[in-house]
Amino acid sequence: LLLLQVLASCLWLGHSEVVTSFESSCPQFFFRKTPPNEALKPENPAWICQLYKNQYHFATLYDRSRRIPVYSAYLYQPASGKRPNTWLVEPQLIGPTYPKTMERERTLLNDFNISLEEIGKHQAVLQDYKNLMGLNRGHLNPSSHHSDSNSRTATFTLTNIVPQNEKLNGDAWKNYEQQTMNRNTQGCNNTYVVVGAVPGNNYIAKGRVNKPSYIWASACCEVDTKHRKTWAVIAENDRDKVQLLTLEELEDMLTQLYGRNRVSLFDRGCPRK
Repeated sequence: LLLLQVLASCLWLGHSEVVTSFESSCPQFFFRKTPPNEALKPENPAWICQLYKNQYHFATLYDRSRRIPVYSAYLYQPASGKRPNTWLVEPQLIGPTYPKTMERERTLLNDFNISLEEIGKHQAVLQDYKNLMGLNRGHLNPSSHHSDSNSRTATFTLTNIVPQNEKLNGDAWKNYEQQTMNRNTQGCNNTYVVVGAVPGNNYIAKGRVNKPSYIWASACCEVDTKHRKTWAVIAENDRDKVQLLTLEELEDMLTQLYGRNRVSLFDRGCPRK
C-alpha cells in the first residue's frame, strides 16, 4: 500500500501546471476536447492548465515574450458570488521545480526566496499594471462566469489578464460578458468559451507587457446531443464598442489579423454560420 501511495505521488508531481499540450492534460475545457489550432500560437508559448486548490479551472495559452494570454478557454457556469481581491502568478513559468498551483507574489518571495525580478522575467507582475492611464486589468476569463469561489479566484491570475481599455472593459465588454452571454446561453446544457487578445504594437510597463489591438470572444453551446449554436464578438482595444459576429466571421478576421494559417477556434461540430 505504501509503495502504491509513493507511485501515485510521483505521478501527480509529474503532472505539472505548465503542460506540453491541452489535449493530454486538461481537454475538458474544449468542445470535443479540441483546442484552437496552432494558427494563434506565439513564438514563445506556454500551455497552462490553470490549477488552484488542486483542481483545474480553465486553460490558457500564454505568450511568454509579450507577457499576455493568447486566449483562455473555459466552461460557462455563472453564479452570484463575491469578487476576489487577490492577484496570483504562475510559479511554473519560472521553472518546473516550483509549485504547480498559482500563488501570490509574496508567497514566492517569502517561502521560496524567488525575487520579483525573477518572477517578472517570465510573466507579468502586479507592478506592471500600476499607474495605468486609460487602461486597466482586463480579464479574458471573467470571474462572474464561474460557479464557486475557487474558480472565481483562479481567474485572478495575471496570466489571464491583458491591458484593456478602461471604458471598454467597464461598459460594452462588460455588457457582453453579463447580458449578451446570459441571453445567448438560454437553453444551453454546456457552453464552451474561448476568449482571446490579438497582440498590438504598443506596450505598457516600459515595454514589458503588450497592449492588445483587439479583444475577442467565441462560444459553442450544446443545446442537446444533436444541436449546437455559436456566436462571437470582437472589439478594438481603444474603442467602447463590441461587434457581434458569427463564429466564421471571427475566424476570418483573426486569420487576417494574424496573417498566418487559417484560424479554427472549435471542433467542426460547432456551426460556423
